[in-house]
Amino acid sequence: MLASSRTALRQAATRPLSFRTGVRAVSAWAKVPEGPPLPGITEAYKADRNPEKINLGVGAYRDDRGKPYVLPSVKQAEKKLVEGDLDKEYAAITGGPSFTKAALELAYGPDSAPVKEGRVTITQSISGTGALRIGGAFLERFYPGDKTIYIPTPSWANHAAIFKDSGLKVEKYRYYNKDTIGLDFDGLISDLKSIPKGSIVLLHACAHNPTGVDPTQEQWKKIAEVVKEKEHLPFFDMAYQGFASGDTNKDAFALRHFIQEGLRPLLAQSFAKNMGLYGERVGAFSVVCESAEEKKRVESQIKILIRPLYSNPPIHGARIASEILNDLTLKKQWLDEVRGMANRIITMRALLKENLEKLGSKHDWSHITSQIGMFAYTGLKPEQMEVLAKEHSVYATKDGRISVAGITTGNVKRLAEAIYKVTG
Repeated sequence: MLASSRTALRQAATRPLSFRTGVRAVSAWAKVPEGPPLPGITEAYKADRNPEKINLGVGAYRDDRGKPYVLPSVKQAEKKLVEGDLDKEYAAITGGPSFTKAALELAYGPDSAPVKEGRVTITQSISGTGALRIGGAFLERFYPGDKTIYIPTPSWANHAAIFKDSGLKVEKYRYYNKDTIGLDFDGLISDLKSIPKGSIVLLHACAHNPTGVDPTQEQWKKIAEVVKEKEHLPFFDMAYQGFASGDTNKDAFALRHFIQEGLRPLLAQSFAKNMGLYGERVGAFSVVCESAEEKKRVESQIKILIRPLYSNPPIHGARIASEILNDLTLKKQWLDEVRGMANRIITMRALLKENLEKLGSKHDWSHITSQIGMFAYTGLKPEQMEVLAKEHSVYATKDGRISVAGITTGNVKRLAEAIYKVTG
């Protein structure tokens, strides 16, 4: 009798809730709203059957055949690693020291005073996105001032989401002038002067994403002057070092100048673009501190932040980057390859402008060649971008941004013709 009662209880317990109670079970996720769709340029491009379709939406380098490019230096470094029969043990919380030391030198320069004095703390991160997220979490937890970060208008689409999810409030400062398709320098300076003293300010170190519009070195000096005067905290996002101009030192000018002026910035680095390590997610986050003792305290708290977030970073991509940066021969080869990628993009800019002018376009396309880096703001309106996609199979974001890396010698003429037809 007792056994049969137990069996009946077990059977009742395993029945669906709706069966047991007569009421349909409610899912824990029943009220989760559907989020807005993420940009679907690649999906639309794939669905297009036009054999001459052009994808200018992907934020990754492509060779002159429009194919993904693995740098020869990366292949060589990876081969050495595989042949080295390395283990797959965990990295330290802040990553491998050979990588972080080399990343510091690349960004700050071999003669950087803060680095030599041992007052820059650095951690490997999950690419630039992870570096920004660690930085946002650190600022939210420890920055003594207002927990608001000011980002340029426009900025990389993910910046606002990263910092909001970090617990920071996000505001904007003027940056791009749509009338000149260039830098709104006066507006930028005015806003940096008017925002509260001691504000956190995000700055793109080079190759501004999405506009491709960078301040000149003289303008950077003025920006540093205002940031210093207002005691703002600069946070540099440097995702394209070397990839912008082809010169890693030139592309680091803003960061290094700010340090020379006595400022102590935060820095997010990425090796996705300049080493083509997109899927390896290699990056670094660093903070310039007042002293070695302060660095020790800051580093301890960064470790505490990382531990429950992802515990420790992946090793393979960082080993590749470390191998390249610490081997003089490989590093020289890599720098040549980076210059080659940058020069291809510069050439595509010139060819696009040249083809538009040959077609007799009355528009001024000088901004195509004056902008820098992977992206260009064409000045085209959303409705014109729609026509480019629907009638000419040219895909890019509706704000008129194109990835210049998607332009090749084989498609630049057709691209120019499509833009000409759309703009008149």
